[in-house]
Amino acid sequence: MTSTMPNDGDRNEERRRRVLLGPLPAGFLRADGDTAADNAMDADYQAALALQQQLCGAQVPAAGPPLTARLSITIAQAKLVKNYGLTRMDPYVRLRVGHCIYETHTDPSGGKTPRWNKVIHCLLPPGVNSVYLEIFDECSFTMDELIAWTHITIPQAVLNGETHEDWYPLNGKQGDGVEGMINLVLSYSVGPAAVATFPPVLVVPSTGMGYAAMPVYPQHPQQPMQPAPQRAHPPPPPPITPEQIQQIEEMFPSMDKEVIKSVLEVNHGDKDATINSLLQMSE
Repeated sequence: MTSTMPNDGDRNEERRRRVLLGPLPAGFLRADGDTAADNAMDADYQAALALQQQLCGAQVPAAGPPLTARLSITIAQAKLVKNYGLTRMDPYVRLRVGHCIYETHTDPSGGKTPRWNKVIHCLLPPGVNSVYLEIFDECSFTMDELIAWTHITIPQAVLNGETHEDWYPLNGKQGDGVEGMINLVLSYSVGPAAVATFPPVLVVPSTGMGYAAMPVYPQHPQQPMQPAPQRAHPPPPPPITPEQIQQIEEMFPSMDKEVIKSVLEVNHGDKDATINSLLQMSE
């Protein structure tokens, strides 16, 4: 009986015929069980890529400059329920939109009915749908006192392009929503980024009662740093007379005369403000 077993040469020739020539398929060296997991990873990658494009470039047209969302806020006036202190308050507003902080001017002796009529133009970062607002009383010898605050969600009508005016309740020492009301006008637009350059005013935040202080962030690196504008003060009154000093000395007999004179000079001869300051010093 003759043996038909193939020799080594026949085996090598058979292996050569089985060799795959050309580019390898996509599933080469991949187990069949990994296909579902790979498909899920591909779907997650595509979703993440779409989200990144939406956040970073959703407002970039196919041709032309990129577009930037802009929010205009008119801080008109406020009606507060209480005047804190012996003299009329000097209120101003501090506003935070995203990472930028803006301020209005001070309304001298605005008391419970301050008016600003200040229009603030600011960039609206992606994902930001609310603004934070605080009202402070500007003080001479102490840190500015926080009077009221509120958190305002931007109405959907504004984001749709409508101009919206409303009175918003304020929180404060009297309680949530009962410290008063503030009148705001909001509008929204989308325009070229080249013209949307509204640098914020950087300020040092102070701690409020029951409300987290606003953090201060640097400006956009492409914009030059702008110093905070100085608030306008009324012109200085006439020189202080000995009669003014004598009147206050009669009210504070134990207070040193030079101290009274210095405080009166700092307050530019304002008798009410001087009395208020001396009362705080004597406490």
